[in-house]
Amino acid sequence: MAPLLPYRYAPYAYGILQAAITTAVATAIAIYPLAHSAMEFVERWMIAWGIAWLTMLPVVLVAAPFIQRAVMRLFEADRKADR
Repeated sequence: MAPLLPYRYAPYAYGILQAAITTAVATAIAIYPLAHSAMEFVERWMIAWGIAWLTMLPVVLVAAPFIQRAVMRLFEADRKADR
């Protein structure tokens, strides 16, 4: 199966999925104690998750390259020693 998108878009796809999953779990945990019914939970969670995801997506996409470079610097010595 051929790839759907060029590799250069992989970091963006990762950031979008990472932000979606992280904010979905975090908002579900935060909203659960406040909901009195399953329907109320779903309604509150969808709103909270949408706001959280739209807020975190630009943060993740901007911060990810810096975080990746910092992590690679931490492990640079080990990577050279493994060769």
